[in-house]
Amino acid sequence: MLKWIWPLAALVTLSSCVGPAGDKPPFDPIDPPPIPVLENAAAAGVMAGPSLRSLGIDQADATAALAAYRASCNWPSEKDDTSGLTRREDWLGTCTAAFRWDGDALTFFETYFETARVGDGAAFATGYFEPEILGSRTRRPGYDVPVYKMPDDLVRAWPADMPESEREGRPPLGRYDETGTFVEYYTRAEIEDGALAGRGLEIAWAADAVEFFFLQIQGSGLLRTPDGEVMRIGYAGQNGHGYTGIGGLMRERGLLGDGPGQYPGSMQGIMQYIRENPEAGKALMRENESWVFFRELNTSGPLGSLGVPVTRGNSVAVDPRFVPYGAPVVLDMDRDIADGMWVAQDTGGAIKGANRFDTFWGNGGDSREVAGGMSARGTALILLPKGTLARLKAQ
Repeated sequence: MLKWIWPLAALVTLSSCVGPAGDKPPFDPIDPPPIPVLENAAAAGVMAGPSLRSLGIDQADATAALAAYRASCNWPSEKDDTSGLTRREDWLGTCTAAFRWDGDALTFFETYFETARVGDGAAFATGYFEPEILGSRTRRPGYDVPVYKMPDDLVRAWPADMPESEREGRPPLGRYDETGTFVEYYTRAEIEDGALAGRGLEIAWAADAVEFFFLQIQGSGLLRTPDGEVMRIGYAGQNGHGYTGIGGLMRERGLLGDGPGQYPGSMQGIMQYIRENPEAGKALMRENESWVFFRELNTSGPLGSLGVPVTRGNSVAVDPRFVPYGAPVVLDMDRDIADGMWVAQDTGGAIKGANRFDTFWGNGGDSREVAGGMSARGTALILLPKGTLARLKAQ
């Protein structure tokens, strides 16, 4: 743990819901806190935190965070902050200074930022990673699971085709059938049964349907081909159906836990159940009707929501209504590996509410083990450009 922590009584459960972003979905937590009701960070309340130097952040951690911050620091100065905390101009000076800075990184953050606690600061963190699975650019024996690109008939409804009561929101995703009627797009089960076959949408073929299912949950991944090539694929879109976290379903049905016949409450435990019960496992996966479409990426890492590659131990997914995109974040959790400074560079459907985070653990090595078993509670601070708190107080 870092040097700072609030009283244990303050560590109440916060907000989350299981389901992907309709953007880039991370692994769904097995036992997340309840769904949020607050609109944004400004509504949750923001208080000044302790000095950055008192938090016990080591220089190597700060240096890595500064590199990550430079990669995306222009984003908050170009987009509106939905958290209600900052304005675009608040970030301009910090970004310019980040590229010119040649001193130690911790001093940089001390010079340009102040710590802030949103709500009571009690945090919940999960983990995600970039899986590597066997795949092929062409279909061949043993590689039969299609990896589809976005189909051109997956569209949003024209407002005139929506019920009048629903026309104020974002039009739903679906397709127009042969009669011109707008209908829901194909479900996971329909796609697996061949609804998109023969249309030339395959960009690759995976070897294992279970591994590919979890790659879809992560939202990006690597395909290692029989020729030794590594192909990186990233999230391109989703079929418009709601995401159902199968870990939550297994929990409800008594399949996860420490008792006889139960499986560990982790991604590894869920995969074990599916492997050992192939028919029931396939049916369980189909209860998540969401299907993710991909595109090939030629980047150094998977792309987060800000369009920059996310990096192990530095990038964290957040709910942008409660953490400004691009903001540094300091976590102090009961899983020490998650402690330290992160940068908000991604989001995900399971990431909802104040102080809800999804930590990124890269690919290869122990990334799957760390991410799949990450379910940590503790406290969080957001770093905001200096002067932000005074301005908010004066409003």
